Amino acid sequence: MNFARSRSSLVVAALLAASSPALAQDKVSFGTDWKAQAEHGGFYQALAAGIYARHGLEVTLRPGGPQVNHAQLLAAGRLDFNMSSNSFIVLNYVKETIPMVAVAALFQKDPTVLIAHPGQGHDTLAALKGKPIMIGSDARVSWWLFLKAKFGYADDQIRPYTFSVAPFLANKAAIQQGYLGSEPFTIESQGGVKPVVHLLADAGFSGYGAIIQTSQRLVRERRDLVQRFVDASIEGWYSYLYRDPSPGNALIKKDNPEMTDALIAYGIARMKDRGIVDSGDAETMGVGAMSEARWRDFHAVMAAQGLYPQTLDWRTGYTLDFVNKKVGMSLKR
Repeated sequence: MNFARSRSSLVVAALLAASSPALAQDKVSFGTDWKAQAEHGGFYQALAAGIYARHGLEVTLRPGGPQVNHAQLLAAGRLDFNMSSNSFIVLNYVKETIPMVAVAALFQKDPTVLIAHPGQGHDTLAALKGKPIMIGSDARVSWWLFLKAKFGYADDQIRPYTFSVAPFLANKAAIQQGYLGSEPFTIESQGGVKPVVHLLADAGFSGYGAIIQTSQRLVRERRDLVQRFVDASIEGWYSYLYRDPSPGNALIKKDNPEMTDALIAYGIARMKDRGIVDSGDAETMGVGAMSEARWRDFHAVMAAQGLYPQTLDWRTGYTLDFVNKKVGMSLKR
């Protein structure tokens, strides 16, 4: 055997390998539900920390906003994945026979809250029955129906919500809707008021949040791609919540210059102390977990309020194939 020639061949092969381009990664587009914020942190962390890349994915994050309808873009095939804010969007697709499917729920708890002033006797959701409450028009046909079913709220309580905290700060009797990691911070920092915050999820509202949806076609044809995106997103959330979140935060502020360090820190703290991401089924099956029982309960409550038909085939709106596998749990401290 000619060892010199063999060694030469190995050197040439190594040089050729080093000069060859890396294997192409799968390009994936993912739309979030609003402008970049802490509630998107796990996805930004997965991008910034190279987690998506390690899973063979080149991901483009597309922030949402008031003039952006990512649900339509997903249905039209212009997005590969979309972050749906709540379980209503999933069942709305089923109701309208649009072939989309939920593949993971990064929030075990929907972050929707009702906010009240302290010292006004508004310390429980039950106590708000019959009181004027400022909510948006979309809430009338979503979580407001849960409050009607659970606590006996009535539509004559509804007052218009302008998505400004000014009316709330001007009236100590005021009650308004909000998002756990946003309005309470603004009210406290701008008005000097530490509000009473009622998280609907803690009262039994079973809807998920931060749901990853994709097309039934992609699930059929590219199951490995879907699994890699779900796994990497889950790992991103563990990394964001339990390791150093600064890589993700830097990208958040780049996409949304209005986002401050203080608001991001507040959002992270609330997600952790209220168990938005890592609670319930996620504690045993991993972040992103879903269950048939939760989807059944959600449909049953909303169908009883007339939002969906009792006969709706709600099981077609989601799949458990890509979650409940304890992915990324080793990253948790």
